[in-house]
Amino acid sequence: MSNEPASAMLLDLARRLVHTSFGSRASEPLLLAAGAWSQAFELTIDGAEVVLRIGAQGTDFAKDELVAGFAGPGLPVPPVLVRGVVDSWHYAISTRAHGIGFDDLPAADVALTLPSLLITLDAIGGTDLAGTAGYGIWTPDGQAPYDSWPDALMAIGTETARVPGWRAALANSEFGLGPVEAGLAALAALAPYLPDERHMIHGDLLSHNVLAAGGTVTAVLDWGNALYGDSLYDAAWLIYWWPWYPRWRGVDIYAVLLAHWRAAGPLPTHLRERLHAYLIHIGLDAIVYCAFQRRWDEVRCNAGIVAAPAHSAPGEYVLNPPTIRSS
Repeated sequence: MSNEPASAMLLDLARRLVHTSFGSRASEPLLLAAGAWSQAFELTIDGAEVVLRIGAQGTDFAKDELVAGFAGPGLPVPPVLVRGVVDSWHYAISTRAHGIGFDDLPAADVALTLPSLLITLDAIGGTDLAGTAGYGIWTPDGQAPYDSWPDALMAIGTETARVPGWRAALANSEFGLGPVEAGLAALAALAPYLPDERHMIHGDLLSHNVLAAGGTVTAVLDWGNALYGDSLYDAAWLIYWWPWYPRWRGVDIYAVLLAHWRAAGPLPTHLRERLHAYLIHIGLDAIVYCAFQRRWDEVRCNAGIVAAPAHSAPGEYVLNPPTIRSS
């Protein structure tokens, strides 16, 4: 489905919002990026560069504001200056961060930026979670709904308000619910290997949510999917999606991660089982979303990844992905 009609409507809304709120203090908003849940517009207010985002999910912007409040040099998150609602749409205005989306970097720049990205991953996982509770995707009050990390992962088989109707759509497709049921069974079998640690997880790295310049991460955006659980999940996210970028084939992300972990001390316990569980979960999440969007070719690809044998090492998946689409 094209984003053009929605972009035009939200651009008109952005113009009205800016004119009403800031008048001549602000420049004309211009479309900067369009994502699945919001659209971003660039402009200046009182000569300062800012980004206006408009979307249906106000909790996403509230989480951005919260994370920006405790982010530091190792975790650059643009401060949220204003949040509000206009015509039933939520909006947020943030300071403008500059850089190129990590997804758009050539292999040489990816290799140059990886050390900075790994420092950022460590900073995300090292976030102070005092005053928070639970596992899974958290709300702006710092609370997450599940009592254990395995419970949070197994919940992927349950429909949510954000992606309704995917179970019926998948059940009526050529795939049926078999891939999801098999993935959930594999997750349940791996549950004894999963730690009960609680760390911050971004949960949506790539997808132009990481900006970089000169070999350094300059911003980590969009914390709407952030959750509490095992920090290895973000590493698994990189492993899972790496093959979707054919130009990066010369960069062995699994080997880079292994070297990073070894430099910090002993390898994480049950590393293979934990990463395998998270690869399955990420694949299930992709199946859910693509079924919701009726993107059946991508359902097929992710179903093949979810079905990968348990004895396959994560690095083997990186080198031999079942399907690679163009980025």
